[in-house]
Amino acid sequence: MTQAKKMSFKKPQATKPVCNRIAIVFDFDDTLAPDTFDELIKRLGLDVKQFRQQYYEPMKDAGWDRVAARFYCLIQESKRRKEKITKNDLIQFGQNLNPFQGVTEMFDRLHQRVQELNPQVELEFYIITGGFAEVVRNTCIASYFKKIWGCEFHYAENGEIEFLKRSISHTEKTRYLMQIASGEEQVDSDGRSFAYRDPSEDKLHVPLAQTIYVGDGASDVPCFSILNDGGGIVIGVYSLPVIRL
Repeated sequence: MTQAKKMSFKKPQATKPVCNRIAIVFDFDDTLAPDTFDELIKRLGLDVKQFRQQYYEPMKDAGWDRVAARFYCLIQESKRRKEKITKNDLIQFGQNLNPFQGVTEMFDRLHQRVQELNPQVELEFYIITGGFAEVVRNTCIASYFKKIWGCEFHYAENGEIEFLKRSISHTEKTRYLMQIASGEEQVDSDGRSFAYRDPSEDKLHVPLAQTIYVGDGASDVPCFSILNDGGGIVIGVYSLPVIRL
């Protein structure tokens, strides 16, 4: 006699509390605009491929963190130059950076669509990037975001880039997802972190289940994983080659 296999079914989950808020969180480089490191190298009049091969790749091969290596390369380049790389250069670079086609119009269209579907729902946009926060804050789309988190330089008195002040690695991006969920104004760096499961969901600013994350690469995988586990939505984007007919 063959033994019947025991079948197990997941119990249906009860409807969770829903707040009247949805958060859409974006990566920046290669998601909303071209890679800012490469674009900045071009603006400095340098060959991107040569700069990467000569300065960036050896550091990466030596075990440097990707973000730290990028910032260090630029700091050293500034020291080599008569015309230093300054905060004002980054501001002007951000002001002149063009997002990908359709990005500028996307935010108003999303707001409009949400209002059509449910006027009671608030839509919030955020940036979490391993790129230059100073650049993003000065782009033409910066005003659409409730908060922008990115890597930061410390500047000398003359405005020259001097040190890496804040770095956001792949895994650290998830800290800021937790900050969005909690609604806290500050993510502490002294070891005290927000535990998502501590408060009830109706006390959260935006539950993970009502968060959408949009990114393009490996740096976004930890956020993808967190949101997959939390019932949110993740969207991977990539660029298609232009085909001229």
